[in-house]
Amino acid sequence: MNVSSDLAAIAGRFEISGRLVDAKPFGNGHINATYLATYRGPQGEDRYIHQRINQRVFPDVPRLMHNIGIVTGHVRGKGLTIVPRTISTRDGGAAYLDDRGEWWRTYEYVDGASAHEFVETPERAYEVARAFGGFLHAVHDLDPGVLYETLPGFHDTYKRFDALTDAISRDPCKRAASAADEITFSLKNAHLAQQLDLLRESGAARVCVTHNDTKMNNVLIDDRSGQGVCVIDLDTVMPGRALYDFGDIVRTATTPVAEDEIDLSKVSVDARMFEAVVSGYLETAGDALSQPEVDHLVTAGKVITFESGIRFLADYLQGDTYFRVVARDHNLRRARTQFALVKSLDEREEELRRIVRRQGGRS
Repeated sequence: MNVSSDLAAIAGRFEISGRLVDAKPFGNGHINATYLATYRGPQGEDRYIHQRINQRVFPDVPRLMHNIGIVTGHVRGKGLTIVPRTISTRDGGAAYLDDRGEWWRTYEYVDGASAHEFVETPERAYEVARAFGGFLHAVHDLDPGVLYETLPGFHDTYKRFDALTDAISRDPCKRAASAADEITFSLKNAHLAQQLDLLRESGAARVCVTHNDTKMNNVLIDDRSGQGVCVIDLDTVMPGRALYDFGDIVRTATTPVAEDEIDLSKVSVDARMFEAVVSGYLETAGDALSQPEVDHLVTAGKVITFESGIRFLADYLQGDTYFRVVARDHNLRRARTQFALVKSLDEREEELRRIVRRQGGRS
């Protein structure tokens, strides 16, 4: 695709002044196609993020954009800039439908801040968690009933496990033999698929507005100060559980490797990183988290990491139909990394629970 000409056709559809002078692919997202566009006008140059929304993953774009509009309006209406500013179409819409039937949306680019694929220091882990905790607190007074469930069952781990067992039994791409160890691990740890369901039933995991994809690269880190300044990728914002969000932070911000690390000896939970994550999240989430939720933070980390692993494994077995891949075994590598982290979280569970009790004031 010719990025510049393709974007030139939709550039004039948004409330942007100036002329499009440059556009290039941007970021490492798994789902949507993202471009950084530069516009030149009388006052100089401004940059924006254009995204072509993946309708295979998000078939109801109007509902998706409804949720994003409600949440960004609620947060920015409080004077907070921890979510990006959306740019409307010239006719006041949230997204533009082009002649090919593709939906496009635009965000203001956040200058001087970057997303990172993995953590390197406890300080960065703290900032990622602090940003997501602040997001939870900013939306905890927003009625989840005003949002659509754009991806039903997104964090229904038992449903994800059923999808995996179906993929194993059908083996449509004849890949099961190459994933024998990962399949064995998944089946052996099937009990994890029920843990959050049990917490929901006990009332320890209440419904609220959540981000639902709290990977560390969904926080922009200020290039100079190192502070987490903006939570991005709001496609999965919908009714959920705070434990989902914290669990995904544990998955991506407590081990200093990428989620597709090949050398599994490097994949283990770092207690300093975990403590930084707990500290940052509790500091800003405040009363948006109940004590029962705090008590189950470690469980959330194990369950969501396991859930991610079985999702990657199921996608590998199904022929890589959901996540973007760069190699035939990319999703399998991702699954292996998640499962290695689950093992580490399990082995150090008591130590991690002590950290939570200490940070939560219950030592």
